[in-house]
Amino acid sequence: MRGSRPHRWITHALQACLVVEALLALMNRQWYLAFVSLLVVLITFFPLLFERQFRIRTPPPLQLLTFGFVIAALLLGEGRGFYSRFWWWDIALHTVAGGLFSAVGFLLAYGGNGMRRVEDSIIKPGFIALFALMFSLGMGVFWEIFEFSMDSLFGTRMQRATQGNSSGLTDTMWDLVMNTLGALVVSALGWRCLKYAEQGIFLKDWIDTFIERNPRLFRKPH
Repeated sequence: MRGSRPHRWITHALQACLVVEALLALMNRQWYLAFVSLLVVLITFFPLLFERQFRIRTPPPLQLLTFGFVIAALLLGEGRGFYSRFWWWDIALHTVAGGLFSAVGFLLAYGGNGMRRVEDSIIKPGFIALFALMFSLGMGVFWEIFEFSMDSLFGTRMQRATQGNSSGLTDTMWDLVMNTLGALVVSALGWRCLKYAEQGIFLKDWIDTFIERNPRLFRKPH
């Protein structure tokens, strides 16, 4: 597949850098950083395991963006303390996460729709965009529930004090707001490329690649 080889090279390079990071952390007795680095390495193998288990292949650009997001959130955010060092780090990540989940929502909509090309869709573009938006918002809410559960059960501090609110409510609301903004942007781009069949929009390329890489999920149009 076009783009698969560069994708593999980049993935292996990231994994090698993470292993080196973990080894250096172990040598310096930075146990938490070593644990986070190794955890991220394991997460990078999830798409491969997912493909082998369910025989569903995702577009390489989406995989790389997901890897980058995990590295930014866990290794840099938690391991290197970027959440504390940069006030905008958490906001940026939630915005990106909203967009990524919205893109996944588009792929899921087409997987259920069963069409072989974007242009063959029998579902209205507005409905697909709405589904992608709602899927992203649902995942954002699920993540906030996870943060609340971790803080309540294990005493973590995933919900941070923001603007003088020590309960974490303000942090949660800003996370949901930024997640919504990211999802809105990607959903609007997706709606535009479906409505007007525009070329050059990344979502159309991702959807076409997803359909091409998973022929068994899609039936021929009648």
